[in-house]
Amino acid sequence: MIHTTHIPVMGTSYTIDTPIRVAPFGIDSTISLVDNYLLEDLRAYYSRLYNLPYEPILRNEEDGCAKRVQAYLDMVHTIVCRRFEEIRRLPFEKGNEKEKYFTLLPSAHALRKGFESVLKMPLGAERSALEASLNSQMYMGSIDVNLMVKLDYKNVAKDALRGFAHSKITNGAVVFSAGVNLGLFNDLVQYSDFYRTKDGIKKRIILKISDYRSALTQGKFLAKKGLEVSEFRVESGLNCGGHAFASQGMLLPLILEELKEKRESLSKTFYPLIQKYYEAQGMDSSVLDPDRDARFTVQGGIGNSGENRRMLEYYKVDGTGWGSPFLMVPEACLLDDYTLEILRDAKREDLYLSDASPIGVPFNNTTRSTANVQRIKNIEAGSSGFPCVNGFLRLNTEFTEEPICTASIQYQKLKIAQIQGSDLSPEEKQNAIKKVQAKECICSHLGNPIRIAFGIVEASKAPVSVCPGPGLAYFEGPYSLVQMMAHIYGDGPSLVPSDRPHLFAEEIRLYTEWFIKESKNATQDYAKWLHQAALNLYENMDYCLNFANTQEAFPGENLASIGNAITLYRPQLEKAHGELKAKHQIQF
Repeated sequence: MIHTTHIPVMGTSYTIDTPIRVAPFGIDSTISLVDNYLLEDLRAYYSRLYNLPYEPILRNEEDGCAKRVQAYLDMVHTIVCRRFEEIRRLPFEKGNEKEKYFTLLPSAHALRKGFESVLKMPLGAERSALEASLNSQMYMGSIDVNLMVKLDYKNVAKDALRGFAHSKITNGAVVFSAGVNLGLFNDLVQYSDFYRTKDGIKKRIILKISDYRSALTQGKFLAKKGLEVSEFRVESGLNCGGHAFASQGMLLPLILEELKEKRESLSKTFYPLIQKYYEAQGMDSSVLDPDRDARFTVQGGIGNSGENRRMLEYYKVDGTGWGSPFLMVPEACLLDDYTLEILRDAKREDLYLSDASPIGVPFNNTTRSTANVQRIKNIEAGSSGFPCVNGFLRLNTEFTEEPICTASIQYQKLKIAQIQGSDLSPEEKQNAIKKVQAKECICSHLGNPIRIAFGIVEASKAPVSVCPGPGLAYFEGPYSLVQMMAHIYGDGPSLVPSDRPHLFAEEIRLYTEWFIKESKNATQDYAKWLHQAALNLYENMDYCLNFANTQEAFPGENLASIGNAITLYRPQLEKAHGELKAKHQIQF
């Protein structure tokens, strides 16, 4: 890999074809495998576009999910390889995609400097030798796939994993996110592509983690099966897009500090376990490297080059993930026109943490999405819920033996009738019904933006859910891919205002607001958990204040906003914490 920045998964559709767009230019990106029906729609579209053979895989076909995933990924691999080779064969000159490939790199990168040197050289043997050298050092971006391990209704995740494992991709990884699924981890041993040979590992494993402990625990489980983790991705619990998995008051700075101190010990822990497995299975353990360290990357709320440098140079991570800002880059993520417009215009108050997700996890949302507008219209018309089109989030068995989705018309009708027949007060009934009606059909509606953009469906018949991180409020767009990469690397004008709060300041705000909301109706057991979360937040705020007061800012890094955030939000946290302790009689 030649870039220190990757594009993580976004929704089910927002990065679904991003590798086709950016991998030929050396940038890593991640495809969601949740919606295999959407993968099939796009395989049909791109097969026509690139004149590739296409045979439909019907919804009721046996083992259809795995087949659809494999067929789509095989096609993506074919297109990316073709486009990359076309770029590599281009002449070294200004104005073509080869120049773009090198211009996307940081200005200090050796390959970009080499390209600039070639352009200044006269034709001849010396120039030809440098051109050949640069061509040999060009690499495709990684075609990665994401599996939300919590979503395994009827083994969809297992089937999707099998589709990826059998695909032609040899420069990609599977990213396991949203928890731990030991069944999926156990399935990995069936596929030789995840094991190292003398030629390396064809398909890598990436784990999204919340802290050092989760890296150690999951890494050891996989190591005992001879499986190496190539990368650990640390993500902010709340300062991110999509589903938000709040930590117990632990913020990125302290999490990264611990990882910086302890990361070297991980390889020493994992290597003996991996070696033992190889030897027990009669595999060649000489291909293993006892000194190999997994990569560590961080994502969630990074917004300018100063913060990007902070991650790379101070916390010593190997790379950074930039998600929501790329929603403003049509060359990377294609949205329908209306959704792009509302995201361009979105202010901080328009981006909020909602109860829209049927899986019961807070979900980043925007007030003006057409799915949210349709949800409100349904309620005003005396209806509630959405038709269950895909069924990927059928997880509830409260009323039925077969799981159903809490965003579905069927569930909401049953649940609202139960609430109305209960002994709750009128106000309590209203609040309970409002919570039920907050759900959106995200497994279908998150896939609609690209269907609309490609003319597969009409916008009027396809509500759109969108789940940007709160930091998107500071980007206006749209931007070119070159503009965004220059912004990230600090090689061009900043795309955000200079007074934008530091990502650490935003975490403090988000966690304080989250705590205040969660503490209002907490049960006794949850109140005790929140009490510890508050204590952790105090400790983390102390670290952040000391950090802001002692560190020299990188260009564009708004360290002063960290202290301002603590001054504003710590009293609010203390007030809510005090009320929580008094209400639930929690003692120190």
